[in-house]
Amino acid sequence: MRKSIFIIVSFLMISSCTSKRNITYLNGVENYSNTDINKQKIPYTIQGDDILRIEIRSMIPEASIIYNRIPQNTTQASNLNLLQLEGHLVSSNYTINFPVLGTLDVKGTTLELEEKITKLLLEGGHLVNPTVSVRLLNAKFTVLGEVTNAGTYTFLDKNLTLLQALGYAGDLTISGKRKNITLIREINGIRYARKLDITSKDILDNSAYYIRNNDVIIVNPNYSRIKSAGFIGSPSSIASISSILLSITLLIINK
Repeated sequence: MRKSIFIIVSFLMISSCTSKRNITYLNGVENYSNTDINKQKIPYTIQGDDILRIEIRSMIPEASIIYNRIPQNTTQASNLNLLQLEGHLVSSNYTINFPVLGTLDVKGTTLELEEKITKLLLEGGHLVNPTVSVRLLNAKFTVLGEVTNAGTYTFLDKNLTLLQALGYAGDLTISGKRKNITLIREINGIRYARKLDITSKDILDNSAYYIRNNDVIIVNPNYSRIKSAGFIGSPSSIASISSILLSITLLIINK
């Protein structure tokens, strides 16, 4: 009988450790090797219906004014809706109508577009030493499931991470399944989905670690949450039965 009790106690201790690993983030991070994040970051691929802010600067500020639809002194703190109205809407053919330069093919990444516009300004003799910056104005992502505040959020950051995105939603609830988060992403008309595990340090090097426009993050419920919803059984009844069995065991031992 004592052997049985020892086995039960050992099982409970192991289960407790397992549960802890299931809810803590980045397990094993103490062994994480330093990563050059500049190699991990991938320039954003421009999509149809994107709204771009293209800012042109030059050695003579006055000379670049005509190329900027949004005034250079306008900050990100300004009303985002107003910024979007002044931005460049990407057509379904991946083109925009740019001041002076006319219709531009913008298919590719934001970095490639910056380089393309810079080249056109230089080769056309428009500006001296121009600096081009391309930012996405209508970037958004959606978080659903077991989080504090599910919903759709907008962002202006160039490199928003998965953990930051979950922070927007107020973090996962205790019922969120951290080992089985679903990410749905669309790039160039192709949709794909993958499973992510934020309890592992390996998520830091995952190609999906940085959020993209229109990403959908789904946090699935864990086993306890499903039980409490009535799909498997009442946790209170299971707890009661366990308590009765433990009481009976103790009575038999103490006889």
